[in-house]
Amino acid sequence: MQTHEPWWPHAPRHQLTEAGTFIVTAGTYRKLHHFRDRARLDVLQRGLLKLTAAAGWQIEAWAVFSNHYHFVAHSPADGAASLPAILRELHASTSRWINRLDSSEGRQVWHNYRETCLTYERAYLARLNYVHQNAVHHGLVPVANQYPWCSARWFEGAATPAQVRTIYDLKTDRVNVFDDWTVERGDWAG
Repeated sequence: MQTHEPWWPHAPRHQLTEAGTFIVTAGTYRKLHHFRDRARLDVLQRGLLKLTAAAGWQIEAWAVFSNHYHFVAHSPADGAASLPAILRELHASTSRWINRLDSSEGRQVWHNYRETCLTYERAYLARLNYVHQNAVHHGLVPVANQYPWCSARWFEGAATPAQVRTIYDLKTDRVNVFDDWTVERGDWAG
């Protein structure tokens, strides 16, 4: 007799046995705005980029906010199994740091994460655009490259003008990315 694991919407399955390109989204517990200022956003962004690079992941787009983040990355050639450990370390270290700052030792900061393997080129390119433009989507800036905690400025400088146009011309209104957060401007807004 075959048994099936129940699927729980609050705890997505993480099926990471093969190499691939993924979009990853993680959010804070109860969508609280723990990363609401420059220093906190800097630490979260730096931790994300450092830990993924150290594990051999190649990030192509990222956006970090007061209560969630997204990134698109290629896993190492030997598979994506390192992703849970990367995110566990990122979430544990940033939780400890934030809780020390707020004198809230032991408080739960992070809730969960979702990853989706991108198997179609158009889906991959549209999600690159979605992540680059996410600060605009949330109303934080009028132009994506003005938001310091996303990849848009880096992308525009590293890619050819034709690549930038190709990515930015892709529609994202039908992209299915879990993103129901409201974000805070924090002290960084001018």
